[in-house]
Amino acid sequence: MSPDKMIRMANQIAAFFETQPNAGAPEVAAHINEFWEPRMRAQLSDHLAAGGEGLHPLVSEAAGLIKQPAA
Repeated sequence: MSPDKMIRMANQIAAFFETQPNAGAPEVAAHINEFWEPRMRAQLSDHLAAGGEGLHPLVSEAAGLIKQPAA
């Protein structure tokens, strides 16, 4: 997937949870863990490790809660 599309998708998830009462980074991570395939999570992880440019702050906060795919 293109980096721009991955960023857009992650940001859409964060924007949704930002509007929900009592929701935040844990819910963003749970959604990504449940619905994103390992390759997508790996791409997101690599982007976060490179600085996470363009990502919503909730995605950055969720980084430590997103499951890393097995090598």
